[in-house]
Amino acid sequence: MNSLLRFLPLLFLLASCDKGSSSDAPSPGSGTGGSTARFTVSGNTLYTVSNTALQTYDISQSSNPKTGSKVPLGFGVETIFPYRNTLFIGTQTGMHIYDINQPATPRSVGIYTHILSCDPVVAQGNYAYVTLRSGTNCRAQAVNINSLDVIEISNLASPKLIRSYPMINPHGLGVDSTLLFVGEGDYGLRVMDISDPTNVREVQYFYETKTYDVIPAKKLLIVTGPDGIYQYSYADLKQLKLLSKIPVEL
Repeated sequence: MNSLLRFLPLLFLLASCDKGSSSDAPSPGSGTGGSTARFTVSGNTLYTVSNTALQTYDISQSSNPKTGSKVPLGFGVETIFPYRNTLFIGTQTGMHIYDINQPATPRSVGIYTHILSCDPVVAQGNYAYVTLRSGTNCRAQAVNINSLDVIEISNLASPKLIRSYPMINPHGLGVDSTLLFVGEGDYGLRVMDISDPTNVREVQYFYETKTYDVIPAKKLLIVTGPDGIYQYSYADLKQLKLLSKIPVEL
């Protein structure tokens, strides 16, 4: 069920949005998806990830999409996130960074390696934010790693870990200006202040809001949970206001 819930908000927002989920948005024409998405759109190119590779598609003619280049990535590929002219690809062993200034031919520019774990990623400014989660889906049963990593990416060829923060069981995450939202699965939703990315502070923790993935934008938050898709207002950070819900039953 979790995989379906993570997939639905991407479909919804690709159809309805053309701007990114942060104040420093992706390039025009980019789709907006969650941090656990497995495909994204930038301009006239669709990018998808399988367990082992990045695949491109030319969608300049929507009625006649064309298969493009395929880039091997190794094993355990999980997520893809576009930012500016860059793709951040989360895998079970690290974060791959690809330049897409030439959209049809993504070029590897850097990699950040970590211990075997689940690895959603988002980026804003000179920093990327990665959640590491232990669990059977990540083939890391023997490793109990649950954390939020802040990575400095001003030099894409040499990403550097700035700081790691302990979490309970972090899933997807989303960034909007000075706020970072971190889904803790069945353990709720954290709101973090990233006005100083080198010193992230928790400003609110909604224990009852079970969250697998999030998409924040302009005080509105799309949340995928165990029984559907929710839309909240976070105009008041002290209390999320539920605006709508799409129930999902399997």
